[in-house]
Amino acid sequence: MAAEVSSIVDLAGDLAGTYRRTESSGRTVDPAIAEADLAALRRDGYVILENLLTPQQLAEIRADVLPLLARTGRNDFEGHATQRIYSVLNKTRSCDRIVDHPRVLALLDRLFLPNYLLSMLQVINILPGESAQMLHTDDSFYPIPRPRAALGAATIWAVDDFTADNGATDIVAGSHVWGDRLPGEDAERAPVVMPAGSCVFFLGTLWHGGGANRSADPRLALTAQYCEPWLRPQEAFTLSTPREVVREVSEDIRRMLGYSIHPPFIGQVDGMHPKRLLEP
Repeated sequence: MAAEVSSIVDLAGDLAGTYRRTESSGRTVDPAIAEADLAALRRDGYVILENLLTPQQLAEIRADVLPLLARTGRNDFEGHATQRIYSVLNKTRSCDRIVDHPRVLALLDRLFLPNYLLSMLQVINILPGESAQMLHTDDSFYPIPRPRAALGAATIWAVDDFTADNGATDIVAGSHVWGDRLPGEDAERAPVVMPAGSCVFFLGTLWHGGGANRSADPRLALTAQYCEPWLRPQEAFTLSTPREVVREVSEDIRRMLGYSIHPPFIGQVDGMHPKRLLEP
């Protein structure tokens, strides 16, 4: 049986043959930079990538998302003083650049199998007075015991500066390698302090949580999360994203939404490559 399964998995190409796997824009990143990012990520469970967005890009994001912010969270995890925007791809194109940023994709290319997927995209605005979010890991809903390799990874992008007082994401450095250990009340939560336009990239096994906002101003951020191509994403993008939107986004994003095949046939539609659904 093992030999049979191995032979299936090793099949080249996909069912349709027309749509071959495309390389990500991560290939444009200097390999030395990508490998240094990866080394820090494997050592600490996270890495801060500074100043990836320009002031103009940040202004565009802010102008597009601020009018969409309304209700606050429905529970302690979402945050009763935290505003969130879901289904972001259907509301603005200005946030696309954080989903398919080459520096991020260069890391994902090295962590996961080809055709890894976008699992979640959100805008998160932590308002003054919000308490610290409970510590959690982002791939704990996959029922595979730890210690193990991460099945997902996440980015959190600072639209506002992240400070120790305004709700910067807290991380527990090194916790990505823990087994079934849980962080206690005395866990060393360290805020990810970084300037606007930067992002923190962390493994799905790292314990983290939103920080308390003790400042007088909100803290605006974006998060994009990713997973291995054989896993079910958090958001069902093939249902939530209309095809006219899928036609507008980049090839990288289109592939990560699920318009791709994990060889030999995971993701097929009626026995064919899902990109056929985008044909005229």
